[in-house]
Amino acid sequence: MEKELSSKESFALISEMISRAKREAAGDGSFQLLLWGWVVALCNFGHYGLEKVGFERPYFVWFLIVPAMIWSFLHEFKKQRVARIKTHLDHVLGQLWVGIFIAMVIVLASMPSLDFRHTPIILILAAVGVFTTGGLIKVNLVRLGGVILALSALIGFAIPTSEQYLVGGIAMVLGYLVPGYYLKRNYREGV
Repeated sequence: MEKELSSKESFALISEMISRAKREAAGDGSFQLLLWGWVVALCNFGHYGLEKVGFERPYFVWFLIVPAMIWSFLHEFKKQRVARIKTHLDHVLGQLWVGIFIAMVIVLASMPSLDFRHTPIILILAAVGVFTTGGLIKVNLVRLGGVILALSALIGFAIPTSEQYLVGGIAMVLGYLVPGYYLKRNYREGV
């Protein structure tokens, strides 16, 4: 026979389940922040460096995005298959980042129309995603990452296109990697 829980025990159980879902969502978010933080930072720094040394096609470094997209997709597919529960928070975060990804693809497809000054716009979109993610999981350092990305976009609009890659690389380190490692350290261990 099952034991009936008191209202205090029920509240404690529900609170623990909510906390666990939050920790799982936050901790898993570190994978995407770290993957995209490293790939996009390396692409930005690579493009900047190759352009400075006079390489004819510095944009070739951006082809690193293709395997990163495959890895990201496979990771999410595997995560969905083995997930014990799918929370509303998981759904909202997933939809947020799908929308941001679609917006980024539209911006990248419009690069010629934007005179190849797309980096600040991409940084704004990333800022919205990171800041909102930080708000949903209630982690201020992640929110700060979004603020850093937004400030970097402002700087990007004020400088030449060739220098935007350096700003973009620095923004990814501070806006994605720092929060990503924070989440990995503080939340994954708690699940």
